[in-house]
Amino acid sequence: MKIIDGKALAAKIRAELKDKIKKSGKEVGLAVIIVGDDPASCVYVRNKTKACEETGIRSDTYALPATVSQAELEALIARLGKDDRVHGILLQLPLPEGLDAESALGKIPPEKDVDGFSAGNLGKLVLGKETIAACTPLGIMKMLESAGISPRGKHAVVLGRSETVGKPMALLLLNADATVTICHSRTTNLKDICREADILISAVGKPKFVTEDMVKEGAVVIDVGINRNEAGKLCGDVDFEKVAPKTSWITPVPGGVGPMTIATLLCNTFAAACKE
Repeated sequence: MKIIDGKALAAKIRAELKDKIKKSGKEVGLAVIIVGDDPASCVYVRNKTKACEETGIRSDTYALPATVSQAELEALIARLGKDDRVHGILLQLPLPEGLDAESALGKIPPEKDVDGFSAGNLGKLVLGKETIAACTPLGIMKMLESAGISPRGKHAVVLGRSETVGKPMALLLLNADATVTICHSRTTNLKDICREADILISAVGKPKFVTEDMVKEGAVVIDVGINRNEAGKLCGDVDFEKVAPKTSWITPVPGGVGPMTIATLLCNTFAAACKE
């Protein structure tokens, strides 16, 4: 069993990106919009801001009250979309109840959609065309590459079908020539399907959901989950202590996929700036 250290890989990517930005001479700008005061969202935004500072990307945060109207939110997005100094726009999700995330995301110009959530970018991913891919799935692809794991010809099972992780993850794996199965809450024979996976990726948001009897010997297990256990300790979807000995590679929580999501966001922002 070997651990894919996302924290170390993300630090390496940020260092390389900092050098690229410096050499390019570009002033790269990211606008982050956060609505309300969701504690997890506030932590994510702080981490993103810190990472931007480390790599030389200008980060402007727009903190809006939970009472903001849909029209006001979309007006801000429209204004940032026309601002030449802004190369990437990130709308922190989830939005407070009463706001339409899909509509708001639709107002972000595809070329500035550095989270890769827009219908246009997801559509290009479906067609196998070059696009801005969702940060977490793209970060996972970089982790697999760093470990020398090629998805080609392998059976990849993705647990979760969200637009932000599950679906784009499946598409990236499919475009990399994997045979892909997506599982969800209505899947029957879930354990049997998981045991067939060469690469098992869990993004269901349930502590210790993936157990030892769901993983075959030598599988690669990627844990996207960020949860709290009974003791309030941060943990993933995978029962790490029991599952890890059966795997060839596994990601930890914390220190696995999480840091890679932010590193990939910065890479997407720089790529967007280079295409202006």
